Amino acid sequence: MSLSDAARTRLALVGYGGAGRGIHARLAREAGLEVSAVVVRDPGRRAAAAEDWPGARLVDDLPALLAEPDAYDAVVVASPTPLHVEHAVAVAAAGVPFVLDKPIALDAAGARRVVAAAAASGTPFTVFHNRRWDPEQLTLRALLERGELGGVHTFERRWERYRPVPQQRWKENDPVGGGLLLDLGPHLVDSASVLFGPVESVYAELRALTTPTEDDVLLLLHHAPSGGAPGVVSRLWAGSVVAAAGPRTRVLGHDGAYVVTSFENDASPFEVFDGAAPEGTEGWLTRGRERTPVPRAPGGHADFYRAVDVWLRGGPVPVDPADAVRTAEVLDAARESARTGRRVPV
Repeated sequence: MSLSDAARTRLALVGYGGAGRGIHARLAREAGLEVSAVVVRDPGRRAAAAEDWPGARLVDDLPALLAEPDAYDAVVVASPTPLHVEHAVAVAAAGVPFVLDKPIALDAAGARRVVAAAAASGTPFTVFHNRRWDPEQLTLRALLERGELGGVHTFERRWERYRPVPQQRWKENDPVGGGLLLDLGPHLVDSASVLFGPVESVYAELRALTTPTEDDVLLLLHHAPSGGAPGVVSRLWAGSVVAAAGPRTRVLGHDGAYVVTSFENDASPFEVFDGAAPEGTEGWLTRGRERTPVPRAPGGHADFYRAVDVWLRGGPVPVDPADAVRTAEVLDAARESARTGRRVPV
């Protein structure tokens, strides 16, 4: 497939629920891409797709979509996680470039199956690790590149919410494909790996407090040594029953620390610090009691789809699928660690 410079990239969405409509379609529109086809059965979601994207082809299932390859330039697989491998393999067999929502699969074996299917048919694909384009992540990356923290030894990130009454969604109730390890874990692990390199071993604790699957997650990642320095240790939390969320991000280095107090309007007792921050601040550079605001780096999640547009026109892949496979391997090791109570090599 080749797109002319003037052509607007057309996407086909598989699924039009919280992920398909609420995230992918919204970001695609912001990036200037068009949704020209949607796989959707539910009458309410079908009506929403027709209203959001007048003229888009609406079909009942994936085979019907793949039978009309001239209707789109790439497919976005935004179906529930347990269907990712099945849908991705089918799209790969059809030879259509695709974006696969995270997690790439339920486990590393499924992730490797997707990669093998795409390689066998020569079909390019990428994975929706959109959190690489978080202003918070971009700001931290720039701070590290400037060397303002010195040698980093510890990275902490929390994704904590207070939802004592669980939402009634498959993500909360599916013991196979749901749970915070597969929902938020890929973002946390990918963010740490992008910043601090490959993970060598994992220790994990997983608990189910209010749902059939885990809603309380702790991951300790030991990264490979780099440049003669010991590897960074990443401490990552995800929780749904946290009435006092901790600081969103804390990065500790020999020359200072970087702290982000709150995140995306999730309630936190630390958000009081944000009131003292100048506009355009993304966290604080701290040394003991000394605190300096850090300017927010430009960027946002729609940049993922801008990168997809460039990729479909011959540019670099936004996210290498090999990175997503490695993340799946880390999550597999986390499950084994939680089961055995020991640190597990990756």
